Amino acid sequence: MNFEYPIGSTPLNQDELVELIPQHITTQEQLNAWEEKNILKAIPWAYKQKNILSTEFIKKLHKNMFNNTWKRAGQFRKSDKNIGIHWSQISMKLKDLCDDVQYQLDHESFSKDEIAIRFHHRLVWIHPFSNGNGRLSRLIADLLVIQQEGERFSWGMHQNLYQESSTRKQYIHALQCADRGDYSKLLVFARS
Repeated sequence: MNFEYPIGSTPLNQDELVELIPQHITTQEQLNAWEEKNILKAIPWAYKQKNILSTEFIKKLHKNMFNNTWKRAGQFRKSDKNIGIHWSQISMKLKDLCDDVQYQLDHESFSKDEIAIRFHHRLVWIHPFSNGNGRLSRLIADLLVIQQEGERFSWGMHQNLYQESSTRKQYIHALQCADRGDYSKLLVFARS
């Protein structure tokens, strides 16, 4: 397989690559196209869900997004990556995240957009799965803001953020600013 990873992405190791279901995929472009089709099938299911602030939902969403692509879809990673917390802490940190976001919603700690963006950022930072964390967390942020009667985010005009581009560079830069506590660029990017 010939996979080229854009800046800021998480390379898959050999143990993870053998979990790929379709055997015809040999390039990153083919994998991206296959995953995109899998994700599009999951979106109608996701929009019907009510309780999205739970570890169980996050796992089910990942499974629905990638169940035709990866054998371990919906299962937390079992190794450390170039981003994310230690794999053994994933369940605990996801529960904390969901509880924190529910508190923020209940107490209107931030605007609806900022609560969803902070949720997105922390989910990316936790990085619970071997693959698809950015796409998963953007979809969940969309679901969260819609459930709060807001509008879905545009995420740089729906560019493929998993491919190398100037839009992806803006997105990665905005995430890095959020890592330092400045969410302003990520908020602007999400609505651009």
